Amino acid sequence: MRAIDTFRVDKGEFSVLSSFEEADEADKAYWHSKSPQERMEALELMRQINYGYDPTTERLQRVLEIAELTPS
Repeated sequence: MRAIDTFRVDKGEFSVLSSFEEADEADKAYWHSKSPQERMEALELMRQINYGYDPTTERLQRVLEIAELTPS
């Protein structure tokens, strides 16, 4: 399942801060309150948003290389 399909915005969790420094501190406090699993899920969501999701790329690519035998 794609992470982007399970994502929902909690509209009750917005706040307005008076400076960028306050926003940075609030961001740090928010991410420190999350578990490593939740952080990885957020990272995967951002990856899918930025780079897209293609189920055909989930598999490993098969690479075929032909090597010629040189007589010694």
